[in-house]
Amino acid sequence: MSIRPSLIALLGLALALASPLTLAADLQPLRVANQKSSLKLLLDAAGELDNLPYRIDWSEFAAAAPLGEALNAGAVDVGALGDAPYVFALGAGAPLKVIAITHADGRFSTSILVPKDSPLHSVADLKGKRIVTNRGSIGHYLVIRALQDAGLKTADVTFVNLLPTDARSALESGNADAWSTWDPYTTIAITQNGARILRKGDDLLSNHLYLAATSQAIADKRVQLDDFVQRLDRAWQWVNQHPEAYARAQAKVTGLPLEVHLTSASNTDFRPVAITAQVIDGLQKTADIYLAEGVLTRPVDVSQGFDASFNTVRELPDSLPISHTQPQ
Repeated sequence: MSIRPSLIALLGLALALASPLTLAADLQPLRVANQKSSLKLLLDAAGELDNLPYRIDWSEFAAAAPLGEALNAGAVDVGALGDAPYVFALGAGAPLKVIAITHADGRFSTSILVPKDSPLHSVADLKGKRIVTNRGSIGHYLVIRALQDAGLKTADVTFVNLLPTDARSALESGNADAWSTWDPYTTIAITQNGARILRKGDDLLSNHLYLAATSQAIADKRVQLDDFVQRLDRAWQWVNQHPEAYARAQAKVTGLPLEVHLTSASNTDFRPVAITAQVIDGLQKTADIYLAEGVLTRPVDVSQGFDASFNTVRELPDSLPISHTQPQ
């Protein structure tokens, strides 16, 4: 039986107009690592989980360290990590690439906190004191940088290594003199316990959130990842415009008071960041400092852990050429 030329033309036109995303049945599920529901909550609140052309299989993690281990093992395709945890993941030899970066500019960003009645008023006052944080976290890195900035060494303080939930109790009970942590824990401590900021990290940290994918996922699921990074960018823009709606969505999931999330969301601006030589060199500095402090046992070349090709789909200009130079 023959097919009429007009029908053939119509079929050809349909295939030509069909984007990869319309061929949903051919797309494999994207396995996304979710840290305390953060990405899923964000995308759901912003309406970016509607009309997905592929399935997302979510895996839940309590902290960045186990999330990084899952990426290392190839148990998930993509997940979000802070600067320091990503350095550790690369140091473990993971075939990972940062594919998108979001910068958080906020009043309640990573900070070193002290109780409201603490006699400590500067980083120099931390000499001989106990600082609670999570080893290898961005809070840990902030302490190292703040001590260096004040002319002190890490040997001048005692680190108490605890997860944020236990760290808060340690500070409140007097078992630690200071706590280096990040949002929403900074917001909770400040708004609920009257904690005071001893040192903010704005000038010492990048405040970047890295979205990292396995090399295998980039090779096999590029269409899904291209779509996913665009959805995340739109979702963060939505948060900037709807902080109250985002805060309400967070409160339903975390169980924390609405005012905690609202205070944080209202005082934070999120923006997409292109992968450039400056960004790579900044993370290399983090890795080099961790190596010098003995937190890392061997050098890590972070330049291997970025894929700048995703700048294009995010419509971000390459303001600087990607290089593999080491910071001086």
